[in-house]
Amino acid sequence: MSDAPPPSGDEEPVGEETTAANSPEDLARQAMERARASARLRGAYRTTPKAGRRRREEKRRSSRPFAPGRDPAAMSEAVDALLRRMGWTEQIEISGVMSRWREVVGDQIADHCEPLTFDEGVLTVKASSTAWATQLGIMSGQIRHRINEEFGRDIVRELKVSGPTARSWTRGQRTVRGRGPRDTYG
Repeated sequence: MSDAPPPSGDEEPVGEETTAANSPEDLARQAMERARASARLRGAYRTTPKAGRRRREEKRRSSRPFAPGRDPAAMSEAVDALLRRMGWTEQIEISGVMSRWREVVGDQIADHCEPLTFDEGVLTVKASSTAWATQLGIMSGQIRHRINEEFGRDIVRELKVSGPTARSWTRGQRTVRGRGPRDTYG
């Protein structure tokens, strides 16, 4: 039984979905659930302190000097395991695309364009001229294939090419609509 008075005829009934989605507690709960889901994808799991102590104790007791898995591991394997566990593999691959741009796409293309951003599989590239922007747009499939082939998986799903930006004639915070500086030329 609730203490709230029944709604009168003038008021619109407020659905629980609108109030629940906007309350700070529910927003915090949703954010925590997203963080937990992300941790589960990385391989993390929840356990009680007692179960964790028991597992560590069992692991310590079962450890033998010449048992399988006791050989030293290569540093690269340990780093790869850390990157996978923390979910950093994609960011490392993205920075590899940006840093090795010239050797992946070649000198001629790298002389006339540079990578700007990489967001969720979309690589944005800025061309030095509109002609090169057009040419890169035509070659986008080949460039994507070359990048993905270099890194061994489908990192770049789309390549967006932007041309050079024109000079902005606006100065200051306030501007007046119109043609700008060209309206006094003739």
